[in-house]
Amino acid sequence: MSQEYHVTSLVVHAAPKVLQQVEANIRSLMGADIHAVTPEGKLVVTLEGSSQRAILDNIEAINALSGVLSACLIYHQVAPLEQESEERL
Repeated sequence: MSQEYHVTSLVVHAAPKVLQQVEANIRSLMGADIHAVTPEGKLVVTLEGSSQRAILDNIEAINALSGVLSACLIYHQVAPLEQESEERL
């Protein structure tokens, strides 16, 4: 069975007063990485996972965080993982 690799990017807008807590909560999610943060509360986030469900679960978790005003999907790519590639990982 072929597995997939998903990568997604988001722009998250958070209330500046709780920005550090939002950052910490996002960083605690498996497969999440923060690439940029502005003092106004905008974060550039990527999510990586092995299924669309895993990505959607993380997006829902981000949207549910206290202080998050919005999380906008910017990009989503799906690539099949070859059996040989899986063995190297």
